[in-house]
Amino acid sequence: MDMQTLPPPAGFVPHDRKSPLTDPWEPLYARKAGDTVILGLRAGAAHTNSRGFVHGGLVTALADNAMGLSCARKLGTNGGLVTVNLCVDFLGVGLKGQWLEFDTVFVKPGKTLCFAQAFVTADGQPCARANAVFRVLQEGRSFGK
Repeated sequence: MDMQTLPPPAGFVPHDRKSPLTDPWEPLYARKAGDTVILGLRAGAAHTNSRGFVHGGLVTALADNAMGLSCARKLGTNGGLVTVNLCVDFLGVGLKGQWLEFDTVFVKPGKTLCFAQAFVTADGQPCARANAVFRVLQEGRSFGK
């Protein structure tokens, strides 16, 4: 069986929040656990750099996505959130065929700003840690207004 066709771990279903940025990385999966949205994917060739490691840009984008979705779920906001600050520490590497998970821990969810961390694992081993601050948007308003 091809690694890309392996089923996701129990509880993960196809991710329903589509984005032009993440379309080339499909299939993406999600599991909702309490207030968090945990994202996951089986690393394939399209996810790697020239060294065969999962690309840091993919890790960064999906950690940002997981934290933003989780903050919106925790706050119950309809207006959405935008990233104001994002920092990623790469602790290891992900390789083709490994299952990557992006899980969120809330640092301080608030009405204006939401602080969160994401922990990224590759087959259960630490791969990256991200910290972010999100601005909570009011429904019907855009950033900067």
